[in-house]
Amino acid sequence: MVVKPAMRAGKPQGQAYKDKSKPADIRQSNINAAKAVCDAIRTSLGPRGMDKMIQAGNGEVTITNDGATILKQMNVIHPAAKMLVELSRAQDVEAGDGTTSVVVVAGALLEAVEKLLQMGIHPTAISDAFQKCSAKAVEILTEMSRPIELTDRESLIKSASTSLNSKVVSQHSSQLAPIAVDAVLKVTEPGHESGCDLKNVKIIRSLGGTIEDTELVDGLVFTQRSCGVNGPKRVEKAKIGLIQFCISAPKTDMDHSVVVSDYAAMDRVLKEERAYILNIVKQIKKAGCNVLLVQKSILRDAVSDLALHFLDKIKVMVVKDVEREDIEFVCKTLNCRPIASLDHFLPEHLVNADLVEEVSSGSSKFVKVTGIQNMGRTVSIVVRGSNKLVLEEADRSLHDALCVVRCLVKKRAQIAGGGAPEIEMALQLAAHAQTLEGVDAYCFRGFANALEVIPSTLAENAGLNPIATVTELRNRHAQGEKNAGINVRKGAITDILAENVVQPLLVSTSSITLASETVRSILKIDDIINTMQ
Repeated sequence: MVVKPAMRAGKPQGQAYKDKSKPADIRQSNINAAKAVCDAIRTSLGPRGMDKMIQAGNGEVTITNDGATILKQMNVIHPAAKMLVELSRAQDVEAGDGTTSVVVVAGALLEAVEKLLQMGIHPTAISDAFQKCSAKAVEILTEMSRPIELTDRESLIKSASTSLNSKVVSQHSSQLAPIAVDAVLKVTEPGHESGCDLKNVKIIRSLGGTIEDTELVDGLVFTQRSCGVNGPKRVEKAKIGLIQFCISAPKTDMDHSVVVSDYAAMDRVLKEERAYILNIVKQIKKAGCNVLLVQKSILRDAVSDLALHFLDKIKVMVVKDVEREDIEFVCKTLNCRPIASLDHFLPEHLVNADLVEEVSSGSSKFVKVTGIQNMGRTVSIVVRGSNKLVLEEADRSLHDALCVVRCLVKKRAQIAGGGAPEIEMALQLAAHAQTLEGVDAYCFRGFANALEVIPSTLAENAGLNPIATVTELRNRHAQGEKNAGINVRKGAITDILAENVVQPLLVSTSSITLASETVRSILKIDDIINTMQ
């Protein structure tokens, strides 16, 4: 028997080489998967971006060009591609806008990484250089930005309009932008701007009417109608009570049934129930309450028909089935605490309001509370739309606009849009790369070139020649025109600040930082391990 040389070693030759190639293959696979997600979403960037039609398994259709929404509903299997979905979600939480841009930038950076890896540069060296790049890019952005004041309502509206211009509902931006600005300013506490919480802005979707009927309500809105048949539909000088107990016959703790055979006993049961409910209603009348908000009950009816009949007689307006998760918002708005038992139903626990009325909107009715005494810092927006698709998209767009205004409240600086900051960063980073030596110089140049993806995609989506447009944009910036950007409406390069295309500084800095962090994470992965479940 002849022993082959490769067998003697106990392991095939070339094994060591194979081990080396595995990390490179994994990295390549991760980069390709992430780039595929980026390419899928790239066409929906900017005001002339395309919309995506998303079909759910149950046959429901969503039409949107909001990056976070598209990625959230996409069925992504590859773990590296999932990281880009998480990246978009992180941008949504941090800034609220720029969810498409952040994924496009990450895709372009991964393409740059691919070229640098092919040159034989070590992944850790690229990762460290990219960290320096992103810090330098944020510095450049901060230099470019210009400060604004919260009293400058006009500037805030311009930023909100820019955010809405790339959405399906862009033609209504002139009306939705001021609503978003007023809502955020209303819930912002002076001196606590960083704690501006959008949970204090409640968006209520109401089918019927058009987007133009969307309104900002300085008070409370309940989606359900008042449930009395003959009760009042409009109460002025209202005294409102929010209760967490039920006005209906009590149930036993154990699940069992009582069989009543004779009429006398049946009569007694009904009498007891009537006396029990009457006692509660008398207490409500005694406290002087004329509007009753009842929390939804799981075990039994929150308000029985008999109770409604009595409450109608004493002219009390009843709104029942207030959801548990809404109770906190209602308490914050009315500046009150929910009443958990009948003993605490006292006049001092009630809240005064100028007007509570039932309003018709299209086919639905809802209850509106206005003129609340010492109202909390909350606000409600009733969004209207002719069909479900438009209504949902209006809701998403309004959320983005609210987030943009919140960004400006947190970090009071604006920056030009239209690809201007990206080209400026690309030029300055490329110039900085000339002063460096070694691996960093290559990495800085790669990072700088990757940033040009935003202006080139904007031009491409607007039907312009991307190469010619980006070249001209680069020339204008090289001549010192820092605010030159792509004017999509005119199809030319103009001073983008004069066109009122502005965005918050926080959106740009957050997208650069998050994109480079994600790319660095993907770069450092050299193996994918499946666990035993």
